[in-house]
Amino acid sequence: MKNIPELKMSKKGKELLDMYILMVKTGYRNDYFNPKKYKEFLKTIFIENKIKTVLDYGSGKGDWENKNFSKENNKSAVEYFGIEKVFQYDPTIRSSQKEVAECVLCFDVLEHIFISDLNHIVTDLYHHASKIVILQIACYNANAKLPNGENAHVTVRNPLWWKGFLDSISSNFAPIKTVLICTTENQKASVFKTWSVDEWNLSSTYKTNL
Repeated sequence: MKNIPELKMSKKGKELLDMYILMVKTGYRNDYFNPKKYKEFLKTIFIENKIKTVLDYGSGKGDWENKNFSKENNKSAVEYFGIEKVFQYDPTIRSSQKEVAECVLCFDVLEHIFISDLNHIVTDLYHHASKIVILQIACYNANAKLPNGENAHVTVRNPLWWKGFLDSISSNFAPIKTVLICTTENQKASVFKTWSVDEWNLSSTYKTNL
């Protein structure tokens, strides 16, 4: 059993979470299943890394058992990816589970996090992964507004900012691979080369390319 440090959030982070909980209670949709947009890409990663357990971190009400995930063959996401167990964690849903899994997926989450809490949240992601962390981050303003009138994407940064930020944190988790997908306002995706510190150290060169 991994000894995972307690996740601590700032005062502003907790206030922001309370606003998201209020939004969900008053009709804000959090049932979009964002991994579906990247299903072929994700399936390749799952097969290459022999992924059988997944933690969907910030999952909302996404349904991994819905047969409409793959309309071509009437399979759910669990069946399509060939995985055995999915844990779903979302702090706006009290009954959600945060468990260690081979893969941690975190889609459309980090841009909603107050910037001073990002280090703690991303570190928590890595603590819960035994093989790989896959992140998808929106790098543009949302259509939704917070109850106080601010944009729901509170931390909007460019893809290279996120890459550097994640390089720094992932360096503390040498065996864990990282996949980073950043989407821009025109819905184009920047997918960075998968990396891990162990792979950097085994490289025959000193320069690491993006």
